[in-house]
Amino acid sequence: MGISHPQIVRYETMGVQPSADVLGRIAGTLDVSVDFLVNGNSTEKAQNTLKDTELLKQFKAVEKMDENDQKTIKSLIDAFITKGKLKQLAL
Repeated sequence: MGISHPQIVRYETMGVQPSADVLGRIAGTLDVSVDFLVNGNSTEKAQNTLKDTELLKQFKAVEKMDENDQKTIKSLIDAFITKGKLKQLAL
């Protein structure tokens, strides 16, 4: 990120605010949005990332299932993703 450890400590413990550029680099490194760093949590990140509210509800329902059912659903999703990638390669 190009930020020294002492400077990160200042951000974390002393209330020093990073510049917009630095905030963007931190967000990029952590693979989150700047908005998530400033205001968000993982639920908000999912809501902001997923535009399909029905899909978001389905993922939340899957989270409540037991581990074996979750693994099955993840395997099905992976299979469809792989199928889509293979179609793209065939074009």
